[in-house]
Amino acid sequence: MPQAATTPGAFDDDPRRYEHLTKIRLEDPDAVARAAQARRRHPGVVLGKQNFIVAADHPARGALAAQGRADAMADRRELLDRLQIALANPAVDGVLASPDIMDDLLLLGALEGKLVFGSMNRGGLAGFVNEFDDRFTGHTAEALEAIGADGGKMLTRICLGDPATAPFLEATAKAIDSLAARKLVAMVEPFLSSWVDGKVKNDLSSDAVIKSIAIASGLGSTSAYTWMKLPVVEEMDRVMASTTMPTVLLGGDPTGHQDEVFASWGEALALPGVQGLTVGRTLLYPADGDVAGAVAAAASLLHTEEIAPSSTHPATRNNGKEAAK
Repeated sequence: MPQAATTPGAFDDDPRRYEHLTKIRLEDPDAVARAAQARRRHPGVVLGKQNFIVAADHPARGALAAQGRADAMADRRELLDRLQIALANPAVDGVLASPDIMDDLLLLGALEGKLVFGSMNRGGLAGFVNEFDDRFTGHTAEALEAIGADGGKMLTRICLGDPATAPFLEATAKAIDSLAARKLVAMVEPFLSSWVDGKVKNDLSSDAVIKSIAIASGLGSTSAYTWMKLPVVEEMDRVMASTTMPTVLLGGDPTGHQDEVFASWGEALALPGVQGLTVGRTLLYPADGDVAGAVAAAASLLHTEEIAPSSTHPATRNNGKEAAK
């Protein structure tokens, strides 16, 4: 596995370092399924022990930019180097990835004891003329169950001015139901979005995020297995007051200074219902190139103490009564 470089940004430049993955894919493709079956699972999530998940599904949507570089994520070997450095930190609980990257990580043995979330809809290609027709072209619930994943993530951009939104929301509801039927988490990432000068723009105002949560929360016939994946915006206390669902914070590709970004994450992580971070480009491609340092800094923000059940919760009260009998 690649080691953290002495000089930030310096990675192994051997062009053959992942050639064995090509050999396996060519000669023994069933090795992916075997690696998935043999993998040691994460012990499970609990309230208060916030989880740290690294996201790596951007390239499948044609989104290769990071830190102002249009092709930052284009080199798959470098991306795998960066991912392995991040996943080597024991504070990192898991990964969110598209099928191609997930398969590479399984073959590399990089997901032992980790949470695994697959990326389900990557059809809304960046810059696509019909970008809001964000079809489910990645992991299916059936495939995620087969590889022993913990759930699937779906980008849920809601454009009130685009007719593609209605059938997309219906498809999202069906995906949530399909995951719930298998007791897998549906990690829903909602935005209110619109076309601005020919490009998709997400509305990151507090009111817009709250409205997107309200819409996304009602998708599917059950919300029992639904989590929210939300941006850190102004008035996060109001945002988190709008949902009882477990929530992970996304990082996006911020333009501000890293210290300011981390400070905003720290404040949001202190709010009730926030279960951790799901961050990709911000940590995999930090401005100074030090992946290990960026990951460690983000990990230091997480709360790791389990929260005891409230004595006012009906289930707790009932348990107390039963114990007294």
